[in-house]
Amino acid sequence: MPQLSDFIRLENTSAEPIVVGDTKITPQAQAFSVRLPFGGFVWNRPTAVLVERDDMTERIPIVNVTRVAQIALFGLVLSISVIITLLAAQVRARQRRTHHE
Repeated sequence: MPQLSDFIRLENTSAEPIVVGDTKITPQAQAFSVRLPFGGFVWNRPTAVLVERDDMTERIPIVNVTRVAQIALFGLVLSISVIITLLAAQVRARQRRTHHE
């Protein structure tokens, strides 16, 4: 019996480290994949860079500003849509009351 994990996966991976002088840099990525009998979909995105220097490791996250802006705009549009729908319902209710009086 196939399980959900056979079709949908979220994996974190690290690439081969790059060494420059005394600094080792390792890029990290996340892959989301959906596999179906007739095809599939894979979405990769960079998540961070590990910088190792002087026996210290620093993880520098990669922030996708475009994605953050898209999510913010979607939330704004959704909020405005809800407000307009509620206001339109109030106007219709008010019109029905004045029409029946």
